[in-house]
Amino acid sequence: MDATSIMEFVKESVTSEVFGVWFLIGAALVFFMQAGFAMVETGFTRAKNAGNIIMKNLMDFCIGTVVFVLLGFGLMMAEDYIFGVIGIPNLDIFADFGGFIEKNASSFVFNLVFCATAATIVSGAMAERTKFLAYCIYSGVISIFVYPIEAGWIWNSQGWLAQLGFHDFAGSAAIHSVGGITALIGAIMVGPRLGKYIKDKSGKIKKVNAIPGHSITLGALGCFVLWFGWYGFNGAAAWSGTSLASIFLTTTIAPAVATCTTMIFTWIKNGKPDVSMCLNASLAGLVGITAGCDALDALGAIIVGIVCGILVVVAVEVLDLKFHIDDPVGAVGVHLANGVWGTIAVGLLASPAAPAGLHGLLYTGSAKLLGVQLIGIVSVLAWTAVLMTVTFFIIKKTVGLRVSAEEEIKGLDSTEHGLPSAYADFIPAVETLDYGYESAVAVKGDIPVAEAVPVKKMPAFEEDAQKFTKVEIICKESRFEALKAAMMDIGITGMTVSHVLGCGVQKGKPEYYRGVQVEANLLPKIQVDVVVSKVPVRSVIETAKKVLYTGHIGDGKIFVYDVENIVKVRTGEEGYDALQDVE
Repeated sequence: MDATSIMEFVKESVTSEVFGVWFLIGAALVFFMQAGFAMVETGFTRAKNAGNIIMKNLMDFCIGTVVFVLLGFGLMMAEDYIFGVIGIPNLDIFADFGGFIEKNASSFVFNLVFCATAATIVSGAMAERTKFLAYCIYSGVISIFVYPIEAGWIWNSQGWLAQLGFHDFAGSAAIHSVGGITALIGAIMVGPRLGKYIKDKSGKIKKVNAIPGHSITLGALGCFVLWFGWYGFNGAAAWSGTSLASIFLTTTIAPAVATCTTMIFTWIKNGKPDVSMCLNASLAGLVGITAGCDALDALGAIIVGIVCGILVVVAVEVLDLKFHIDDPVGAVGVHLANGVWGTIAVGLLASPAAPAGLHGLLYTGSAKLLGVQLIGIVSVLAWTAVLMTVTFFIIKKTVGLRVSAEEEIKGLDSTEHGLPSAYADFIPAVETLDYGYESAVAVKGDIPVAEAVPVKKMPAFEEDAQKFTKVEIICKESRFEALKAAMMDIGITGMTVSHVLGCGVQKGKPEYYRGVQVEANLLPKIQVDVVVSKVPVRSVIETAKKVLYTGHIGDGKIFVYDVENIVKVRTGEEGYDALQDVE
């Protein structure tokens, strides 16, 4: 063996070892994506269900690991593969552990974290109204049967789609389309959240309510975590430095272009760029490029991104506004619509110059790859749809799929997990949804109303010669400092200030959340209370009006009340003396 041959051998050995380690690092990055999904889903839903969302994302991985060890991996990657459809489990992980880790350990770990990703996509679409037990059963079924079998068709070299030449490098079809179609079926079968759609007397939906998530910040953090993890998701199976660099390039371009497209689209459509939709668009672009991240060039990635940016908005809004399917986090729009598009895009936009060297229709004029991609995505969706429809139907008829109306209104944290709040030190938000109590049952007791709800008249203080008046001022937060300074200037030395929520008849300027008009019937304001005696009431009123007036609706209101008495707790002084701040 000459020196050149030795150098080539060393180079190949080092490259193989390096990319073997990188493969496992990529698996760790994909596992970290579970945190991203948990944060996106939690942020896009209400705080009273945060603990439930976290628990579901945790159990997706844990339940998935158990069933994937026992059966799932064998069905997917077994060497004994029947008719290119299903593997025969041999349980080598228990019977021959040494041989298993030599041949299959890396593949097992990587496919396990991919399996968990497919399962967790569904959590967000069915959030806030699904029984935890029902969700655990679903998670087990998708991890043991659905994902392993269809993923084996694609990624087991003996799989029938692999033999046809179907290309899904990192899972637009095998993972995202599967999770997306399952999310759609689950959302339909569990039904919408209470208060989401308002019906008239005939049962026809007359209004669609927006239900904003409780933390867009948490959702954004989850989006960034997912984007970071996606470099492992798409790049882990790279076989050379060049292929890895190309995958990173397309995995960056597509989501960035998709987000810019959605920002412009929603800005034109709604008058303002939609934050939550732009976060969805980043994920949509990542889903769209996943199948062809090694097969598309920069131009192809840009085209994929543009389509994803428009498609995610259209899909989310059509499902909500036209079909009245309640998907709180946009899982169907992100994963199903763009998973299908990403799979088809390989057949259209694959470039011979990209590392995979495939021949797409628009580059070479050959429709062969496009035909294979269409066969593959239809087959995967059909398999998943049939099995998951049966699964959800059986769950619904046995243990039940949905919690009771009372449990849903209280929140799943308390009713499903005994958790009073995931945010124990924070005051819960005030809900303004019409949950609909038309079917509520009146409860009658034996106690008369007068005794059940007693009303007692308290004796009033005797009138003092000195008159006391409370002036209550409701104003915009931005005008508070000016109001405070003006009050001090006229001799007001003490005041009580509160943050409040309220509205007038106009209910504020219409705003949109994910394409649905938000009922802005509770707007943040500042309430300032002062009690005066020496300072003329009219002086307080005129000063407040002068400071607060801008000529726009919502400048504020002033209420004036008679006060019977004032007591200073520290000294026991009453009346006029209690108002004085001198020692």
